[in-house]
Amino acid sequence: MNTTSVSNGRTPDQTALDTRQVIATLAALQLIDKLRAKHGALLFHQSGGCCDGSSPMCYPVGDFIVGDRDVRLGEIGGAEFFISPSQFEYWKHTQLIIDVVEGRGGMFSLENGEGVRFLVRSRLFTDEEFAALQAQGRA
Repeated sequence: MNTTSVSNGRTPDQTALDTRQVIATLAALQLIDKLRAKHGALLFHQSGGCCDGSSPMCYPVGDFIVGDRDVRLGEIGGAEFFISPSQFEYWKHTQLIIDVVEGRGGMFSLENGEGVRFLVRSRLFTDEEFAALQAQGRA
């Protein structure tokens, strides 16, 4: 599995600000496509609980009720990605990079049984990127 390839539509020498709050590796996008083919429209939720709650969870749209205060970070592979307010406060300085690694998925997450699981990696936004997010009311 290639976990270093991130689908961001840019070449490494481009210097434009990347203020997307969530992106996905090619491996994650491929797994999302596979799960969508099996289950239909998908959504992700990142909570902050113990155990399964610390991993990004993938659900069929309609099987998970997004809270009124949950924050929509964006979309990966056509699936909306939400995060709990407390986790957003903690992670707002970072770009979440959703990846796939070998292992067992969360008990309620759709990748359970696929032999792989979603994993959050991250990078800190630059000062310039974070200022742009603040100016847009997204941080």
